[in-house]
Amino acid sequence: MYKIGELARLANVSTDTVRYYEKQGMMGTGSRSPSGYRQYNEGDVQRLRFIRYAKSTGFTLDAIKELLSIRIDPLHHTCQESKSIVNERLAEVELKLQELNQMRESLQRLSAACCGSAHTSVSCSILEALEDGAGKVA
Repeated sequence: MYKIGELARLANVSTDTVRYYEKQGMMGTGSRSPSGYRQYNEGDVQRLRFIRYAKSTGFTLDAIKELLSIRIDPLHHTCQESKSIVNERLAEVELKLQELNQMRESLQRLSAACCGSAHTSVSCSILEALEDGAGKVA
């Protein structure tokens, strides 16, 4: 059995994070020892690691809750449900990558348009391009 600090350390999170996940209903509050300390077991460590890894891959807390419910009760769920959640997140990431690629291309054009010399920025091509582009943004 582990106290909350030990649980947090094993899962590489803070005790505040453990408490937050408990408040969100994603973790149980553990049993109480005779001296009143919360006690957690290896299953709690695994659950916390699951949450932490899912969070690191960009899942929202709601998606993680869904994945946890599937993990807790696998006989009443299908792999299709898990895959659907993953594919939804993947589509969000793909869209974000497209947006980031567009930003990169715009920044590359801005950088290429500038001579980068030490003269004053009275006629700075970057500032002029941003000014011109500002009127085009809806």
